[in-house]
Amino acid sequence: AGVINTMAGGGSNLTLPALMMMGMPPEIANATNRVGVVAQSLVGSRAFDRHGKLPRTDLKAILIPTLIGSAIGAVLASYLPSAALKPVLLGSMTVMALIILIKPSVVMPPPGTEPYAMSERPQAWWVLFVSGLYGGFVQAGVGFILIAAIAGSLRYDIVRTNAIKMVCTGCFTLVALLIFAARGQVEWLPGIVLAVGTMAGAQLGVKVALNISQKAIKWFLFLMTLAASAAALYL
Repeated sequence: AGVINTMAGGGSNLTLPALMMMGMPPEIANATNRVGVVAQSLVGSRAFDRHGKLPRTDLKAILIPTLIGSAIGAVLASYLPSAALKPVLLGSMTVMALIILIKPSVVMPPPGTEPYAMSERPQAWWVLFVSGLYGGFVQAGVGFILIAAIAGSLRYDIVRTNAIKMVCTGCFTLVALLIFAARGQVEWLPGIVLAVGTMAGAQLGVKVALNISQKAIKWFLFLMTLAASAAALYL
C-alpha cells in the first residue's frame, strides 16, 4: 500500500478491507487507516524533497484549499457512512482510467512543460478543495484525484506531482485524523503497525519513481486505477 500510494494511489483499497477483516466497523477502519497514511506521506515527502523533486514555491497556496476541504470532509465522515461516496469513487476511477488511455497528457504533461502558479489558475483552488473534501471523507482513491488536480490544472510532471500529492495527503489526512481521534474512532495499535509497513513502502516507492520512465509510471498508474476501481466494488 505504501508503494502504491507513493507512485499512484489506491493503497487504501488494500488497507481498508484488511482492517475491516480484523473486525473493525467501517467508520473505525476509515479513521484508523489515516495513521498509516500520515506516516507514509511524511516519509515519501521527505524522500522526494531530498532528491530535489518537491517544488516549494507554491506549496502553501496548494495546501490551503485541500486542508479546508479535508476538515469539512472529515467532519462529514465522522457522522455519515463512508459508503455514501462509493459511486463518486467508482466514477472518478473510471474517468481517470479513460483519461490515461485516451489523453494521457492531461495527467502527464510532456517533458519541459512549465507548471502554472495557483494565482494563474484560480479554478485549481476549487479542484484542490474538492480533492481535500473527498480525502477527508474517505481516503480510498484520493491519490488519483490529487494527481488529476495537480497535474491537470497546474501541469506539474508526474514525479513532482507525486511529491506534492504526498505533502497534501499528509497534511489533510492529519487534519482528518485529529478529528477522528477527538471522536474516539482511532484504534492506535493497529494504526501504528500499519504505519510501520506503509512507511517502508513509501521509501521504496520513491526510489522506484525516481528511477523508472514516465511511460512506465503511466502504465503503473493506469493499472492501479483499474485495480482500485475493482477493489472499490467490495468496499
